[in-house]
Amino acid sequence: MITLTDNAVAKVGALIAEEDEAELALRVAVRPGGCSGFSYEMFFDGEFADDDQTLDYSGVKVVVDPSSAMLLEGATLDYKDGLQETGFSINNPNAQRTCGCGQSFS
Repeated sequence: MITLTDNAVAKVGALIAEEDEAELALRVAVRPGGCSGFSYEMFFDGEFADDDQTLDYSGVKVVVDPSSAMLLEGATLDYKDGLQETGFSINNPNAQRTCGCGQSFS
């Protein structure tokens, strides 16, 4: 399943705190689509399925469905806030090819 860096945990935790709904979790999913075959999807979710995989990072819950978990095994979610790069990025060792926009992979 996906791992979060300390920076990602801090940013996700701050964003969830802004939502003022403590039961929310970050759902990370892989969906068919994008220019390379699959695309990443991330959003806050309060509804969970029995077969979801859940991890807790210092109080920040991350939820992944079983089919996405297979494609995210060994992946890392990071957050950067700098002059050159700002935002979330996923480093996925399972991706053999990525597109120019960095939003899809195969």
